[in-house]
Amino acid sequence: MKKRHKRALAILAAKKAGGYLLDAAVARKMPPKRVERPEPPKQCPYAKAAATALTAVGVAAGAALGVALARTALTPKKRSEYVPAPDGRAMDYAQKLSAMVQCDTTSHAGVAETEKFLAFHKELERLFPLVHRDLEKTVIDGNLLFRWKGRTDADPIVLMSHQDVVPAEGEWLHPPFSGAIVDGKVWGRGAFDTKASLMAFFQGVEELLAEGYVPECDVYLASSCTEEWAGDGAPKLVAELQRRNVRPFLVIDEGGGVITDPIGGVKGNFAMVGVFEKGKADVRFTARSSGGHASAPGKGTPIARLSAFVNEMETKPPFRKKLLPEVKAMFRRLSPYAPFHLRLVMGNLWLFGPVMKKVMPAVSAQAAAMLQTTIAFTMQSGSDACNVLPQQASVSANMRFIPHQGERESLDLVRERAAKYGLEMEIMHSSDYTRPVDIKGKAFRQVEQVIEATFPGLPVCPYVMTGATDASFYQAICDDCVRFAPVVAGPEQMKGMHGLNETMGVDCLPKAVDFYKDLIRAQERR
Repeated sequence: MKKRHKRALAILAAKKAGGYLLDAAVARKMPPKRVERPEPPKQCPYAKAAATALTAVGVAAGAALGVALARTALTPKKRSEYVPAPDGRAMDYAQKLSAMVQCDTTSHAGVAETEKFLAFHKELERLFPLVHRDLEKTVIDGNLLFRWKGRTDADPIVLMSHQDVVPAEGEWLHPPFSGAIVDGKVWGRGAFDTKASLMAFFQGVEELLAEGYVPECDVYLASSCTEEWAGDGAPKLVAELQRRNVRPFLVIDEGGGVITDPIGGVKGNFAMVGVFEKGKADVRFTARSSGGHASAPGKGTPIARLSAFVNEMETKPPFRKKLLPEVKAMFRRLSPYAPFHLRLVMGNLWLFGPVMKKVMPAVSAQAAAMLQTTIAFTMQSGSDACNVLPQQASVSANMRFIPHQGERESLDLVRERAAKYGLEMEIMHSSDYTRPVDIKGKAFRQVEQVIEATFPGLPVCPYVMTGATDASFYQAICDDCVRFAPVVAGPEQMKGMHGLNETMGVDCLPKAVDFYKDLIRAQERR
């Protein structure tokens, strides 16, 4: 046998034996070489425990998902059945609303326009003569307050809706103060926001007076003329009620409504009842420099710093997301009306809460704003010429505060971020969020019951007001300020509010009137 073959066999035998390999050719010159079998890797002392834990987590997660799937499968799918039905009263109410829209009650921030509103009051007197004959009327700088004396002055209620409207600009299909009744709708500025609900509660009281009805408790009708710019109208009315030692059981104002398709995937009409408002602030951020010619710009110019600040605030906001109890209640009540995949998530927030917080912005900007403080940059200024670096540039923003990160904390977070870019921060106006209405309390439950009785088949859901209303001023005298206007707000109404071609559907007006009548009568059963 040749030497190389013998050597190969020896190597193979040695490898199998795990012993020493002796190369006959070099054995006399080199020590024997140890050929070792590879040892199995040492196991981490925690590996077994970790594997056991991961298995347990997987089993627990699977079990939780199984519970959620089972609960969802067993939850009956529901449909919102309510749609406004034809009603012989509708056109009469539409004519009254049309007359109210024809009165131009545009308000402007900081401008006293009392005469304009006194003219509107004359029209209200013509339309609702019994209200003006039988109720105690108080006018404060164009702001209205009526008292309808009841059998007792304990635990009164306040029905609210503002008189003023925002400016009507642009090209409208029908002139903004025509009050045209076309295609089953009243057209014009204020038809939806908020002369429809104003008409409805005046008309409701008018009809009850015609029946000789006497309310169980005092009923107040309140209407400011400065709501659209958060003016001093509502505070003056509140001060008057305080002077009279009036502490309402319930205040009901605009804010919520009968909303069509409130969240993507949830179809139909729903009574969305606002239970508190986010706080708000107007804030200005200013960057300064020595200016100069644009041909030789330095680093960190004012606009560059402002832009970096705005970009970071938009892409990495410092505000925490949280599912508040009122938001959880909203999702629980909406979930039976959603498709299965949404029903699974919305109806099992104990499991999918973190997922909801992440996906909400994709579902709805309005819904996403219910989870956290927001900041929106709305105005900016800089140099007056393209070739001049500004010595001063600024951006302004509107903030809305959420309860779990209120006014003070939210402003501090933004101030800290602004300082990072060398910006000055000026707070032009600021107010904190309002106290939430107790959604298990008597006042909310009473409103819920009246909605269910007045609008058969209409689901009721609490929700967070991301805008602002006059109701916030009434928090000083009332624990339960509910935001709900009993009119249908479909996509057309939402688009027209503060925009072009504002409308109000005629068919929903009778039930709006009935709602206020039923709410007044409900005080007898308290």
